[in-house]
Amino acid sequence: MNAVIGKKAPDFSLPASNGENISLTDFKGKNVVLYFYPKDMTPGCTTQACDFKELHESFSELDAVILGVSPDPLKRHGKFIEKYGLPFLLLADENHLVAEAYGVWTLKKNFGKEYMGIERSTFIIDKDGNLIKEWRKVKVKGHVEEALAFIKEEMA
Repeated sequence: MNAVIGKKAPDFSLPASNGENISLTDFKGKNVVLYFYPKDMTPGCTTQACDFKELHESFSELDAVILGVSPDPLKRHGKFIEKYGLPFLLLADENHLVAEAYGVWTLKKNFGKEYMGIERSTFIIDKDGNLIKEWRKVKVKGHVEEALAFIKEEMA
């Protein structure tokens, strides 16, 4: 199943930074901001996570849960959360099955090398589990504010 705007978002079950397995269906009745990022502790990913941290309360007030997903293992997620005080769950998609379901496991190029990796992307899922907005190839600067504005304007 692939992610399609206006359809049910692909469900998943992944190990989370709180030690539990988390499924998308666990958040039925809440808006979900599902963001995929390449790697813990890298500059862009740290900036993005800290931007979500700064606006976490504003998302919560709009009944929105933030979930970060990367291929990093839980141990690395734990260090990332501890170092930056992140107040939301990070999910470990080590086999990149969820990234593939959402179409964000893509061929990337860096310094002339090609490899498969996460394309920084964000998906907004409504309280009924429907995918209603996506951003692909996200540029970090200003993105979290844009996602918050979308939820305020379209879902509040």
